[in-house]
Amino acid sequence: MASSCKSLILLLCAIVLLFSQTQLLVTAAKDSGQANINFIKTKCRTTTYPSLCLKTLIPYASSVKANSTKLCKEALNVATKGARDSSIIVSNLKKQNGISRYEAAAIKDCIEDVKDAMYELKRAFEAMGRLGDKDKEFQLANAKTYASAAITDADSCTDGFSDYRKVNQKVQDAINRSMAVIIRLGSNALSLINHL
Repeated sequence: MASSCKSLILLLCAIVLLFSQTQLLVTAAKDSGQANINFIKTKCRTTTYPSLCLKTLIPYASSVKANSTKLCKEALNVATKGARDSSIIVSNLKKQNGISRYEAAAIKDCIEDVKDAMYELKRAFEAMGRLGDKDKEFQLANAKTYASAAITDADSCTDGFSDYRKVNQKVQDAINRSMAVIIRLGSNALSLINHL
């Protein structure tokens, strides 16, 4: 009887110990997750569009952790996806009925600008991946240049639609919204890179 009582007490102690260790691990995981989110919140405050930064980058908190370089790379990935989506929208505009010759030519140029923006964002991402090399400052400068060039490409697209007399308002609005996505996401990525 005494030995079964001791076994039961030991078993209960083991269960209590296991439960408390599990609770500690769960609490640590929650604290770590919140720390990762707080890290992104702090970094997003330095960007041009902080609320957009939070909305687009919080989902990556668990993979970014508190790594500024990873955060910059995710921001560039998000900007590249935004540029890809914008490219689809602009390409679909070209297929609409009632597009004038002027609009068709501007849309064609814009499609090229968006392709260039995607290319520049990919190059910025690649440069960020080479920050561990000997020429870290050179790669960082390249990343800034490429991200900035992507923003310029999107601006160039909107410039092609600046003659209000020759452009349908709906077409112009669609272009402006699409390019704003690239400009804002690219600007946030550039801000994060500038604050490395």
